[in-house]
Amino acid sequence: MADFFILMKQELVITVIIFILLLLKIGMDLSNETIMNLTNGLLLLNLVVGFVGNRSGMLFDEMFLTNPLIVLEKNILSLGTLIVSLQSADWLKKHDHVPEFYVLLLCTLLGMFFMISAGNLLMFYVGLELSSIPLAALANFDLAKKRSSEAAMKFIISSAFASGLLLFGISLVYGAAGTLTFSELSAHITGAPLLIFAFVLLLAGFAFKISIVPFHLWTADVYEGAPVAVTSWLSVISKGSVLFVFVSVLYTVFKPLAAIWYNMLFVLSVLTILTGNLFAIRQNNLKRFLAFSSIAQIGFILVGITGSSQLATTSVVYFVLVYVFSNLAAFGVVALVSAVTGREQVSDYKGFYKTNPVLSWVLTIALFSLAGVPPTAGFFGKFFLLLAGAGKGNYLLITIAALNMILSFYYYLRIVKAIFMDANEQPIERLAIPIYPKLAMIICITGIFVTGLAGYVYDYIHSLSFGF
Repeated sequence: MADFFILMKQELVITVIIFILLLLKIGMDLSNETIMNLTNGLLLLNLVVGFVGNRSGMLFDEMFLTNPLIVLEKNILSLGTLIVSLQSADWLKKHDHVPEFYVLLLCTLLGMFFMISAGNLLMFYVGLELSSIPLAALANFDLAKKRSSEAAMKFIISSAFASGLLLFGISLVYGAAGTLTFSELSAHITGAPLLIFAFVLLLAGFAFKISIVPFHLWTADVYEGAPVAVTSWLSVISKGSVLFVFVSVLYTVFKPLAAIWYNMLFVLSVLTILTGNLFAIRQNNLKRFLAFSSIAQIGFILVGITGSSQLATTSVVYFVLVYVFSNLAAFGVVALVSAVTGREQVSDYKGFYKTNPVLSWVLTIALFSLAGVPPTAGFFGKFFLLLAGAGKGNYLLITIAALNMILSFYYYLRIVKAIFMDANEQPIERLAIPIYPKLAMIICITGIFVTGLAGYVYDYIHSLSFGF
């Protein structure tokens, strides 16, 4: 019994928080501000609990696994959740359904935790569904806006299709191998056509979830229609959780098919980077811009995954951590501006520096990190991904990725140019930064520089990656 509480303490804490919010919703009529204060305190407690008293182990006949790397991945997601909650304060305080928002958000996070700790394909699928279904409701949380309902519909349809592909692939794997346990599957994975077809279905399901081209078509529409808080969650936390599992499944279950999936990822990474970059150049809506930016970032992550090494695992986890700070810093500014003014177009940010210098610098630093400009952490994140990908000796792929890094500078600097150099007859008025969004921005900007300049962050992750 003690093992159960220790190994599953992160999941249990999230469950307790969900029940507390449900009881408050049913039994007490609290103000939005009180609910937000309480929830942010509980989320901070959840983050702190994730760093103490951890140990490796398994439960339920290997259905549930945990180790130091898995705990770190969950802590990264918990940190991102806290930042998103802080950033959403200005929007949520005007909303009628604050407890429901947090319950849905935490149910999604709970599903992600189960998905990351899954030692069985069926357990992984259950966690994936728990993390996906509440997201459709969150995408539709701007109840008065038609485009929010449209975003939810597009998300649930594409998510259902991806889940169907995954489940079909899982059923074929079980039929061919006779087991769904990760530790046993690799011994049964061969180059048989049925297993290769099953893997293709699983890869397609993963590709939908993390917006790999050509399975990315839902991304920009859903990002634009959903509330900014949900968009930032989808862009960072949701994709990060699936990426953690994707790397684990590739390197453990499907390691015998490495020669096959390497070629697949080579093609998909090139298509994803090129498509993300070329479409990002054309966008005028900032949420759509960040959607295609995130697609391009996924392409770089795929380059690192092709390395099939401990360095690759370390680089992916490190980059997701950097991406949490960088992307959420950008979305924090967009969320604040959108909540107060409703303006989300790139053209709206012309002359932004003259009225909001602090927010301008926060957004600029975030964009520099996403572009990979030193000394921000984004530079080191992409450098380590390219270094991991170079481990296979495919310098054509590394060259294509490096050239696309240069191309990405154009569309990121286009936003910076609008902020600092372009004139605007109707600039965004000077905005007061509430305490919670301000705290979130401080966390993100500090993270962007600390994770880049402090080498021990990467070294620490590297030390946890042995065996993966």
